[in-house]
Amino acid sequence: MQLSILMPVYNEAERVAEALKQALAVPYPCEIEIVVVDDGSTDETAEILARMDDPRLRVVTHPRNAGKGAAIKTAVDSARGEYMVILDADLEYDPQDIPKLLAPVLEGHATVVYGNRTFGSHSAYSFWYVVGNRGVTTAANVLFNSYIGDLETCFKLMPVELYRSLDIRSRGFGMEAEVTGKLLRRRIRPYDVPITYRARGRDEGKKITWRDGVEALWILGRERARRRPGSIPAKALADR
Repeated sequence: MQLSILMPVYNEAERVAEALKQALAVPYPCEIEIVVVDDGSTDETAEILARMDDPRLRVVTHPRNAGKGAAIKTAVDSARGEYMVILDADLEYDPQDIPKLLAPVLEGHATVVYGNRTFGSHSAYSFWYVVGNRGVTTAANVLFNSYIGDLETCFKLMPVELYRSLDIRSRGFGMEAEVTGKLLRRRIRPYDVPITYRARGRDEGKKITWRDGVEALWILGRERARRRPGSIPAKALADR
């Protein structure tokens, strides 16, 4: 099995080199590649990526910023592995946790695995961030009668072909809700694995805002209202 680690990057000159160094140093239980998408960075990110030298690393560049969802789509289109996981370049997530996400897959217990930030043993950058995350996650659980722990987690591990089949259209942070909504609508329940998390503040470059939370709720409602793939429309049943 090969794992594609997908890293969307936008103006992360201060962190991207260390993020890649940490990711490449992990003793993975399988072959890996790291696909970095420079999403139109205007700082020194491109120059730093050009200096990185590792055969497991590939860089794709967007001419202008298109959003996290668009960057992940580009990375998925370029991925060569059977499985994929998203890893942001902001050092909030520890790549040492990725083997823990792989374990249920390699043991045959799961197909989709989410890294669950329990919001206990870490530093969250604001009370409202944690409340907002829990609110969006609770909305997903109520709408789809599920019990996932962390909808907005960056660590989403799944087969590459499954992600491609979801046809994610959200170009920004809304992709997190769209991925989860479409999985739950297909009755695919992610397997939760606890992970570590070190949040950064707005002054350190945190980009997600309350507007992204509102968008996530709208996307979840939209996906819940759609019929499940393979189901028969009510009108078709009535015509039988």
